Amino acid sequence: MLSVIVFLPAVVAAALLLVPATAPRRLFTGAWVLVSAVDLALVVAVWLAPGSGFRFEERVAWMPTVGISYHVGVDGLSLPLVALTAVLFLACAVFALRENRGVKSYVALFLALQTVSLGLFVALDLILFFLFFDLSIVFMYFLIAGWGHGERARAAALKFFLYTFLGSLALLLGFIVLYLAAEPHTFDVVELVAADPLAGGGPVAAFALLAIGIGLAVKTPTVPFHTWLPPAHTEAPATGSAILAGILLKMGTYGFVRIAMPILPGTWRQYAVIAVVVGVVSVLYGALVALAQTDIKRMIAYTSVNHMGYVLLGVGAAGIVTGSDEQARQLATTGAVTQMVAHGLITGALFLLTGVLHDRGHTYDMAAYSGLAARMPRFAGVFAVAAFASLGLPGFAGFIAEFQIFTGALASAPVATALAVVGILVTAALFLRALQRVFLGPERLPDAPGTPRPFADLHASETAAIVPLLVLATVIGVLPRFLLDVIEPASRALVELVTR
Repeated sequence: MLSVIVFLPAVVAAALLLVPATAPRRLFTGAWVLVSAVDLALVVAVWLAPGSGFRFEERVAWMPTVGISYHVGVDGLSLPLVALTAVLFLACAVFALRENRGVKSYVALFLALQTVSLGLFVALDLILFFLFFDLSIVFMYFLIAGWGHGERARAAALKFFLYTFLGSLALLLGFIVLYLAAEPHTFDVVELVAADPLAGGGPVAAFALLAIGIGLAVKTPTVPFHTWLPPAHTEAPATGSAILAGILLKMGTYGFVRIAMPILPGTWRQYAVIAVVVGVVSVLYGALVALAQTDIKRMIAYTSVNHMGYVLLGVGAAGIVTGSDEQARQLATTGAVTQMVAHGLITGALFLLTGVLHDRGHTYDMAAYSGLAARMPRFAGVFAVAAFASLGLPGFAGFIAEFQIFTGALASAPVATALAVVGILVTAALFLRALQRVFLGPERLPDAPGTPRPFADLHASETAAIVPLLVLATVIGVLPRFLLDVIEPASRALVELVTR
């Protein structure tokens, strides 16, 4: 089942490459919508299937002489992110129904990216994880460079590729250290967790965690490894930004809960306070720099640094044993995973909305707009909902996630938690300021006087892509039990591994 979910988009992409580029563009975008809908239906079937621990496992020897296998499976840490991936790619497929630039290549690249994204979240072998991790960089590079905004997009894509590829090399180095420490040598995640090969700690274990941590921190990204993110987001197409923020950033944070914490539990406990500090710095820095932006897309990009900081605060607090109990650590871990899902839905919707704005006005500069609520009431209403969801208002998924993180982290890291709460206030200020500048006041459009552009409100395909993301974020915010019931058992097992 999992192999079908992972590789179905790639198979369809390969088939579409055989179709002439002169075929109707709806053939390509329609195929993407169809395969994404089928993938989502299969993921729902996996979600509803009973079981605990790793489910739907598949393992085939790949390079047995060096301990590498094709090993996949899902549990409560990975299944929510697999579901998020299926939902967000379907939303982007629907949003792309109006795309008319190089549609064949555009769809094929997104389908390939969909496969590697799904594959990473189900991978239970370090080399398989690394393969999908690296391929995501390649496909996103071509999407930013080919469908971004002009010459600056190619420069941003190059910076993104070089920066994140360097991080992936550090990650591979850490994986090799784990492989050499294990006896017998293996890259299998389940076997490494059971063996705890670097239980004795020491400089080798610290080096392995440092290498893995840097590789994952670049992808997340956290301060100071975040500098590739704002230009990549600003120059990428709307769908590319939605997937970059909603899915690719989670590859970093997911790596912490799947690899760093369970395979290096003692070393994670020893250095967890560093994760907490980096998380809080990212929270405050991301929010304050976002507040200073005049480019609305760049502003949202910096809020991703802020929101991923909350995730790092949660996983760091889960490793601080002193001053906390098991329930608090479990709560922080559950909140971190929930935050990954909430951020993917809400920020994905925000980036698609900025794509709508750029499509109408051809600029992200907030100073070029004013009074859009009168001209585009549906757009204004949906953007306001997304903004309030992003700042953590009760009733949305972000509130559930941040409440759990703060509650779980307060006992072990009270000062850091108090500082992180300030980030919510700054985030509220920056979104309220953006809403006031763009949507209220006298009408101003980025056109010469006397020749205004039509500035149509949300089209049907745009509404169908964006609104369901916010509806789902609201459902999680009001009725989170269906999600928490999946995450909590896995969080409990992870906390037990970290404190063993």
